[in-house]
Amino acid sequence: MKSSLVTKSLITTLLIFSSFAWADDGAFSRTANDEDIAWGPCPAFFPTGCELAAIQGDPAKPNSDIYFKIPGGYVFPAHWHTSAERMVLVSGELDVTYQGQNTTHLKTGMYAYGPAKAVHDGKCISKESCILTIAFEAPVDAYKAE
Repeated sequence: MKSSLVTKSLITTLLIFSSFAWADDGAFSRTANDEDIAWGPCPAFFPTGCELAAIQGDPAKPNSDIYFKIPGGYVFPAHWHTSAERMVLVSGELDVTYQGQNTTHLKTGMYAYGPAKAVHDGKCISKESCILTIAFEAPVDAYKAE
């Protein structure tokens, strides 16, 4: 029940802050600094400072993309997603550790893949904010690892 509430809260937040993302079916491009990007909070189990913004698709449906932004030095908690994640680091330097694997050090422009339901955590190791573009195959969700 608690996990379901986290998912509903995350999707509701993204829907509120992303009405432009699926308003038109035409081609478009975005940067994380665009004025029409509407940032909202991450799920409640993430420390303050984490932000999300939907940039393409409906987060409640399959195949949507989001920005994930955290300040320099920010540590994000262990969590998992129903969907696989396809990510590109837009800014900063980020260490990500998937359970049972070595830490991956991402630099701006690098691509990373995270399998569905794989528990992971990380830290923005740069002074500047870390921003990831994340493509989800299933509806966007996040569950705290127990």
